[in-house]
Amino acid sequence: MNWHALDLNLLRVLDAMLAERSTVRVGERVGLSQPAVSSALNRLRHALGDPLFVREGNRMVPTPFAEALATPLRRSLDQIEGALSGATFDPAKSTRTFRVLGEDFLAELVMPRLLTLMSEQAPLMRFQLLPLGPQPLPVQFADGAIDLAFAPATDTPDWIEHVAATRGVSATVASRRNVRLARAGLKDGDTIPMDLYLEMGHVLFAPNGVLSGSEDAALEKLGLKRNVVASVPQFFAVGRIAAQTQLVGSVPPPFARAIAERLELNVFHNPFDVVPTTLQLYWHRRHTDDPDHRWMRARLAELLAPLDLVHYPEWTAGGGKKARERRPRRPA
Repeated sequence: MNWHALDLNLLRVLDAMLAERSTVRVGERVGLSQPAVSSALNRLRHALGDPLFVREGNRMVPTPFAEALATPLRRSLDQIEGALSGATFDPAKSTRTFRVLGEDFLAELVMPRLLTLMSEQAPLMRFQLLPLGPQPLPVQFADGAIDLAFAPATDTPDWIEHVAATRGVSATVASRRNVRLARAGLKDGDTIPMDLYLEMGHVLFAPNGVLSGSEDAALEKLGLKRNVVASVPQFFAVGRIAAQTQLVGSVPPPFARAIAERLELNVFHNPFDVVPTTLQLYWHRRHTDDPDHRWMRARLAELLAPLDLVHYPEWTAGGGKKARERRPRRPA
């Protein structure tokens, strides 16, 4: 093929198609009409001598040749973009769209401040929060489906960079009209007695659908087991269910405080200590020196730092013991 005659904009379309698998979404992403996207794909098929994508129901599935191009193409486009923008990077002129894997912890506690900051410093940037899904992080980064991920610490390949963003434990939330807690004389900020904690029905956050969490691991070490009756993939849903039922829920303390008034919840200490979970920001190494990416990573790190356990000493390891010393007696 004649590389000198190849329009490099066609490679942007191919890159987007490998990520989106839909000509409609590709058009929205690169600013072209659907017919223009189809035309660009036809030109690429002719130039590269490969079908590139075949229709499978409502999906466009890449051929092996196209799939093999995904990672080197994304890396090359990132390098070109970084080379052209690095020396004169100005967040106010950046039109980058960031696709960030995370949960409603970010939506509730970080995004309002982040979007305010973006409107002031980077008004042309866009931010898409995507839910944690079944695909492993390396697969999603390799496919170019995401730019950043905010998730618990886990083993990743050496080409995925990460930095510790915040640490967290859990608090227990319950409706202010919870009958059993009221009968026990418990008020906001108290510690739930262990026997009552184990007896009550629990709902927990679990994007993978399991019925156990870090609290259950801590209880198992004590030879105990709580009554988990449901799991949901959002922290806010945990709070909503606790607010409207007689169940209790487990959410991070800053999240609990953020939603407590809105949902009329009380926030309680657990009657045991949970090992803090380290939450990290992850990204593909190819983005490490990308100025837009560095800017977004720095902003997220700044906004996540105040949510770290160091700013919530009553919830740190040992905090549960201090809280238990303040707990009221259950009525006989």
